[in-house]
Amino acid sequence: MARRDEIECWLTDMDGVLVHENQALPGAAELLQQWTDAGTPFLVLTNNSIFTPRDLSARLRASGLNVPEDRIWTSALATADFLKSQVSGGTAFVIGEVGITTALHEAGFIMTETDPDYVVVGETRNYSFEAITKAIRLILGGARFISTNPDATGPSKDGPTPATGAISALITKATGMEPYVVGKPNPMMFRSAMNKIGAHSENTGMIGDRMDTDIVAGMEAGLHTILVMTGISDETEINRYPFRPDEIVAGVHELLSTEPIESDEI
Repeated sequence: MARRDEIECWLTDMDGVLVHENQALPGAAELLQQWTDAGTPFLVLTNNSIFTPRDLSARLRASGLNVPEDRIWTSALATADFLKSQVSGGTAFVIGEVGITTALHEAGFIMTETDPDYVVVGETRNYSFEAITKAIRLILGGARFISTNPDATGPSKDGPTPATGAISALITKATGMEPYVVGKPNPMMFRSAMNKIGAHSENTGMIGDRMDTDIVAGMEAGLHTILVMTGISDETEINRYPFRPDEIVAGVHELLSTEPIESDEI
């Protein structure tokens, strides 16, 4: 396993690592600038499939973070990349918003309600009973069931909201079919991200705030994993899992030094 000073490429989660409630976290802007100045290949990853990279780049800019759209990799892009590798010029019925529909369109897919190759469920704020019913019938008719990410709930200012995983579970209950989920914790998302920037697992680091998605997927993809404590994880959460990240740091501000911090190594 590479030490931090041997890492040549970086993947980092977005929410809880670089930003929290649209506010840049300490050290995030400086770390992104450090990578940019050094010519270090990096991608900012998110399981959110609602937004396009252009949308997310603008949102990050409003938070004070400069991340070009080609440095952003979403579960929607990973899903489109995976489906393109499976069926060139395929068809899909999509429950989701512009993030996933744009990604699939750019991957050469045609959106249809008639005998599609795939039913793709992504994040949306406007789930309709009619669309879910259509998805169920198409899957029962032979369409393959794909989900962009497994997150059961998402955050909002008023509390948790149902997310992709919750809607997929409803469809699974009605069809008896489990979706193939492309986003984290499937290491497939990290592999497609590494392919995009020409990275190799031996010299790539992953920074995340969740043990159950970022760290386990990073570990399974063979990456050097760093857990930051600025997201949802605390010591109790960490101890729930039978695996450990390679490093635990208070936040990304601790990664600004190019020298490994011996006391943080596990």
